[in-house]
Amino acid sequence: MIDNPTRPTDPAIGSTVLGYPRIGPRRELKRAVERYWAGRLSAEELAAAGRELRARTWTELAGSGLTSVPGNTFSLYDQVLDTAVMVDAVPPRFRALGLPPLDTYFAMARGRGDREGHEDVVPLEMTKWFDTNYHYIVPELGPGTAFAPAGEAAGDQDVKPVSEYREAAALGVETRPVLLGPVTFLLLSKPAPGAPAGFAPLDLLDPLLECYAEVLRRLAAAGAAWVQLDEPAFAADRTGAELAALRRAYERLAAAPDRPRLLVAGYFGDLGPALPVLADSAVEAIAVDLVAGPEAAREIPALPGLRRKTLVAGVVDGRNVWRADLPAAAATCASLLGSVGSLAVSTSCSLLHVPYDLDAETGPDPRLRERLAFARQKVAEVVLLGEALRAHDPAVTGRLAEAGEAVRRGRASARRDDRVRARIAALRPHHRRRAPYAERARAQDERLGLPPLATTTIGSFPQTDQVRRARGELRAGRLDEAGYTRRMRGEIERVIALQERLGLDVLVHGEPERSDMVQYFAERLEGFAATEHGWVQSYGSRCVRPPILHGDVARTGPMTVEWSAYAQSLTSRPVKGMLTGPVTILAWSFVRDDQPPAATADQVALALRDEVRDLEAAGIRIVQVDEPALRELLPLRAADRPGYLRWALDAFRLATAGAADATQIHTHMCYAEFGDVIAAIDGLDADVTTIEAARSRMAVLGDLRAAGFGRGVGPGVYDIHSPRVPSEDEVAEALAAAVRTVPAERLWVNPDCGLKTRGYEEVEPALRHMVAAARRARVAARG
Repeated sequence: MIDNPTRPTDPAIGSTVLGYPRIGPRRELKRAVERYWAGRLSAEELAAAGRELRARTWTELAGSGLTSVPGNTFSLYDQVLDTAVMVDAVPPRFRALGLPPLDTYFAMARGRGDREGHEDVVPLEMTKWFDTNYHYIVPELGPGTAFAPAGEAAGDQDVKPVSEYREAAALGVETRPVLLGPVTFLLLSKPAPGAPAGFAPLDLLDPLLECYAEVLRRLAAAGAAWVQLDEPAFAADRTGAELAALRRAYERLAAAPDRPRLLVAGYFGDLGPALPVLADSAVEAIAVDLVAGPEAAREIPALPGLRRKTLVAGVVDGRNVWRADLPAAAATCASLLGSVGSLAVSTSCSLLHVPYDLDAETGPDPRLRERLAFARQKVAEVVLLGEALRAHDPAVTGRLAEAGEAVRRGRASARRDDRVRARIAALRPHHRRRAPYAERARAQDERLGLPPLATTTIGSFPQTDQVRRARGELRAGRLDEAGYTRRMRGEIERVIALQERLGLDVLVHGEPERSDMVQYFAERLEGFAATEHGWVQSYGSRCVRPPILHGDVARTGPMTVEWSAYAQSLTSRPVKGMLTGPVTILAWSFVRDDQPPAATADQVALALRDEVRDLEAAGIRIVQVDEPALRELLPLRAADRPGYLRWALDAFRLATAGAADATQIHTHMCYAEFGDVIAAIDGLDADVTTIEAARSRMAVLGDLRAAGFGRGVGPGVYDIHSPRVPSEDEVAEALAAAVRTVPAERLWVNPDCGLKTRGYEEVEPALRHMVAAARRARVAARG
């Protein structure tokens, strides 16, 4: 390993992971946080639950054989929010609440305001973490933001990374604190409301670096030998000014006195021109993602600066659940040995994105199980690779070869459906094309007769304890199918009656039968497998269990028709059929890696196409095919985007183009930077697009207008991820802004997203205010 004469006893990185899941193997953090929000757990008890989870993670990783254990990867809500709190970037509206630190932290994430008269404060914006399904809280920065190291949300005496480093050290575990890199933090931030034109968060780099230098000094004083600074923003295209900021940042931090050694980690793709910038800097180590960006392996030998550094090779996939081809990974590592000062091995990114432990699962077929690796298994893969690089041991070599054979056996055993493959081969351009929008709109207006500013919701309604209990009893065998159907029909009756009473124009059945919008379909399609405990954090306390898409996909029969048709039988108003689109099903699953994603997406799309036809035959006049993940999968490099968008749009149109002209196709998108995919939204050719817009203050409408978008659009008029109930005036103000951009006859009125995570005590008044505001706007539009 590299020599540093000032700290000769510093441990080598050797084998490590860049981060680890933090919700707990059984979602212990979710339950603790939600109990705190509900007032059933004190701040001290929540802090104790966090300490227990951290201790379990640190001791497990320390005992696994890793030579370097990451620290500060725990969060009560989100690591970007943690960073904003660490540098005291708390917007004034949250400071003014005068809350304890922990409640200020949660107010930034969730907003503040309820029916008991608390002051009403909207939360920070939330959006997707690069091209993953994890959501982060977007910091708001202005020229007046004054950075300074600040105590963590739970009120510790020092900044969170220092407190957690000392906490681990007290357990006898030396950790490598992980911080979000300063440049990525600024690039992920947005100007605060009222910031002057031309201001950019990157303008604050120099004062932020002073704050980071002080945090590094405190970590060194506490005993930290290494600190990891994550800069994933540089896996995307960056300007010359942004690359210059990266150079300046690490010149400054590397020159800081009394600092730990620095590992700068880039992941989710090739660092591109950022890699030589970091190679020329004085940081001691660089982590590169050789799974998402394998081309970096060819660039590394040409960078002489790396011969003085540790290269941390991310050769074990941190984002998918397939076993690594360890002989291939070892060969990649071996090819780099002569080009760098020393070599360590790691996961490609944090293991935040995969479930905890395959051993907790009892369901997978043995042939599928042999192909899989969750977080704990991936740690073991990294450890084995590290052993292989440190010494030539025939036993280790044999274990590597055995792992490679398991990967090959698994791929050979993947389910194949020749009937589906024949249908794919027979597809022609007309299978992905509908009549022109103007013709469809006329047919739909005649059939549906909806008013301008039609009101609807996105699909799901609150999942009550009774609904969840019924699903649990069905799984446990205490409730038969007939009894379950009766209970679900009872819930649908309640939801339809509520919507009619509130005055909504287009209704939904509420989706009580669905625990998750992807898992539900995966459980009814061949080629998928579900997990029992494969939970992954999506945002805050929200966790999902992504299904595993391991073979050819086929529909064996209708999946949603029974529920939608029953709902439609209860009302004369149109009820939307609710489907999840092919891109989102791929994005929110762990997808097979043995064929191109375009082929897999088309297989899913064919199954959905058949479902659309069955919904039409059952009398459903509107079908919503949600694609909230369209932007999520957009490649970080512009050069890679056209190919992705081609197959993504093709798959959506394949799923929907079989619908009749008079059938109105809706789609929904949320929590992303939509400006990047405006042309693609148009290319979906949906009749109506509902879209998250409340937290971003309707910013997407300007992008749509600039792009000449000419179909129906429903910008979300209130944020459902916050517990606050919007007033009628607030919704009316949002609608007034929307009407200035979109003609009333093409404008829909709806919440930002589905209502599953909210309670009826929030949903009913919010929808009542929304319908009343829509009626006001309708009158104003006429006059």
